[in-house]
Amino acid sequence: MAHTFLLEIGLEEMPAHVVTPSIQQLVQKTKKYLKEQRISFDDIKPFSTPRRLAIQISGLADKQPDIDQEVKGPAKKIALDKDGNWSKAAQGFTRGQGVTVDDITFKELKGTEYVYVEKHIAGQSVESVLAGLKDVVTGMTFPTMMKWGSYHFEYIRPIKWLVALLDDKVIPFQILDITTDRKTRGHRFLGKTITLANATDYEDALKNEFVIADAKKRKAEIQQQIEKIAADNNWVIKLNPDLLEEVNNLVEWPTAFTGGFDEKYLAIPDEVLITSMRDHQRFFYVLDQNGKLLPHFVSVRNGNADHIQNVVAGNERVLAARLSDAMFFYEEDQKQTVEDYVERLKSVSFHDKISTMYDKMQRVAVIAENLGKKLGLDDTQIKDLVRAAHIYKFDLVTGMVGEFAELQGVMGEKYALLNGENPVVAQAIREHYMPISADGDLPESTVGAVLAIADKIDSILTFFAAGMIPSGSNDPYALRRQATGIVRIIRTNKWHFNQQMVEDAIAAETSANVAPDLDQKAQVKAVGDFLRDRIKVTLLGEKVKHDIVDAVIGGPNTDLLDNFTSAQVLSDHQNDDDFKGTIEALTRVLRIAQKADKSKVTAVDTSLFDNDSEPKLHDAVDQVAKQASELDIAAYYDALAALKSVINDYFEATMVMADDEQVKNNRLSQLSQLSDLILHLGDLNQLIVK
Repeated sequence: MAHTFLLEIGLEEMPAHVVTPSIQQLVQKTKKYLKEQRISFDDIKPFSTPRRLAIQISGLADKQPDIDQEVKGPAKKIALDKDGNWSKAAQGFTRGQGVTVDDITFKELKGTEYVYVEKHIAGQSVESVLAGLKDVVTGMTFPTMMKWGSYHFEYIRPIKWLVALLDDKVIPFQILDITTDRKTRGHRFLGKTITLANATDYEDALKNEFVIADAKKRKAEIQQQIEKIAADNNWVIKLNPDLLEEVNNLVEWPTAFTGGFDEKYLAIPDEVLITSMRDHQRFFYVLDQNGKLLPHFVSVRNGNADHIQNVVAGNERVLAARLSDAMFFYEEDQKQTVEDYVERLKSVSFHDKISTMYDKMQRVAVIAENLGKKLGLDDTQIKDLVRAAHIYKFDLVTGMVGEFAELQGVMGEKYALLNGENPVVAQAIREHYMPISADGDLPESTVGAVLAIADKIDSILTFFAAGMIPSGSNDPYALRRQATGIVRIIRTNKWHFNQQMVEDAIAAETSANVAPDLDQKAQVKAVGDFLRDRIKVTLLGEKVKHDIVDAVIGGPNTDLLDNFTSAQVLSDHQNDDDFKGTIEALTRVLRIAQKADKSKVTAVDTSLFDNDSEPKLHDAVDQVAKQASELDIAAYYDALAALKSVINDYFEATMVMADDEQVKNNRLSQLSQLSDLILHLGDLNQLIVK
C-alpha cells in the first residue's frame, strides 16, 4: 500500500529571503534521507509561507526492502587457532553480525581464504523510518540562527508547532518542548487552528483558513491580481522577479491594492522614487503606456480586502515621509558643486590602513590613464576617463546617498550632469561600480569599463598590500566579487590584460607621487593568481574540463584573455582525431626542455646540427615564433599542432642528451625555445588525453 506523509515545521515569521532556500533544503535533505534509508516514494511536494515549511511525500512504501548480505570477516588463519577451534576474533565477528560460528563459510580472495557469513536484515517499517526525520529538521542550516528560551538549540526562528502525519496516523517525535501532532494553524489573524484528519487534507484545509500554502500558486495569485489592476487602469507594472519572490514570502493570503503619492515628487529622479518604493517599501512602481513613471504604486497585503483603505492610507503616509526626505536631500545636494564634494572626500576614509577616499581617486586616475593607453583608448576617451577618475566618488558625501546608499553612482551620474559634466564622464561614474553582483550588468561604455577595472584593481592591490587578503569564506571587502568583475569586463571587451600591466600601473602611481605607503609591488603575483583563480571558477562553472582549466591557469601566460581563449580552443579541439597525438608531441618537448640548465640556454647554433631533422624543426619553430604576435590563440594552436610530425621526426632521429656537452645544450636550447611557445597556451602537461 502506498502512503502519504505530511511534515510541517511551524515557525515564527521568517525573513523573506530565507523561505525559498529553506524549503529547497528541506526537500533535498529529505530525499537524501529516504534514499539512505531505502524507502521508495513517488514525489515530494513543497509548501512554504513565512510561518511554515512543509513537505507532502506521496507514494511511500510500507517498509524498507529486506536485505540478504554477504559479509567478509577475518582471514581463515586468524579465525581458527592451531587446534582448529574458532578463535575469539571469529566469535566476535559472528556475534557482531547477529549470527553464530555455525553460519561461517570460507572463500578464497586473491590467494587467501577468508571468513564469510550470510546476513539477513529485515526492513524497518515506514513509521520507524519517518520518525528519523527529526534529525533532518534539526540538521537544517540557515544564514542566521537564533536561540530562544533557555535552550541551546539554534534555528532560523523559534519552532511553534510540528505536524508529522502518515495518512491518518501521527508519527511521534519531539524537538525541544514541541511534540508532533495533527494540528496546524491557519492565517495569524483570519484563520484558526486546524485538526487534520489525513495528510492529504493539508492544502485544502489551510486554504479554508486563509493560507495558500503552495508558494507557486500564491505567487501566481499575486501576479494575476497585479496584472488585473494594471489592465483595469491601463498601467504598465513591471513585475521585478526578486521583488515578486520577496513579497510572495511575506504573505500567506495575498491581496493586492493600489496607492498614490503627490505628483510634485515626480521632479525627483525616477531612480530615487523607484528605490523608495521597490527596495524600501516593497511596492511595485507604475508606468504609463509610454514608460513614464506615474504617481501610483501597487502593494500586497497579508490578509483579505476588509478595511483595505486603512492599509492604503498607512502605506501612503510612510511613502510620503520617505519621498519628502528624498526631495529635501535632492534640493540641498544641488547647492554645492562637484568640486565641493571632492574636497570633502579628503576627510573620508577609504580604509584606515590604506588612505582617504580622495587619495584613492588620485591613484585610480593614474591607473586608469595608464590602462586606457594600453587598452587602445583614443585621446578624447583618455581625457574623459581621467576626469571621471578624479571625481567619481564625489556622491558618497551627498545627502541623497547618505540616505539611499544603494543609489551611489546613480546619483553621481545625475549630479554630474546637473553640474555640466560631459555625459561620458557622468556615465562612467555610474558604471564604475559594475558589476554589483557575480552575474550583474557590466559597464556599457568603454570609459566606464576601464574606470571600473582601475577602481577594482586599486582596491585589490591595496587591501592585499595591507594584509587583508580573503581566506576561506572570509571576504569582508568583497574582493572576490571585484576580481570576478575585472575578469568579466576584460573577457567581454576582449581586452588583453596581464601581470605586467599591473606592475606598470604601480610604477605610474609611484612616478606621479600618489602611491600609498604600502608595498604593492610585493603583491603583484598574488593579485595575478587571485584573478586567475576567478577565471578558474568561471570556467569550471561553464563545465570546461578540469584538466583543461588546470592547464591554462597553470601556465606562465598571465594574460587573462589568453587564458579564457586557450581554454576555449583546447575544448574545441579535445575531440579531434589527432588531438592525442598533437598533445603527446608538444608535452614531450615540455618534459625534455625542463631538463635544460637555464643558465646555458642560448641562441641556437645551427652549425652544431648533425641530422636533417634539426634544421627542419629549427625552421618550423622560427616560422611560428615570427608569426606568434600576429596570430590569435586559435591560429596559434593550429600552428603548433602543425609541428607534430616535425617534432616526432626530430625525436626519432635525435638523441637530445648527447655525450657532447655543447651539442646537448644546443639541442636543449632549441627545445626550450619551442617550449616557451607551447607554454603560451598553458601547461599542457596537465591535460589528460586518451
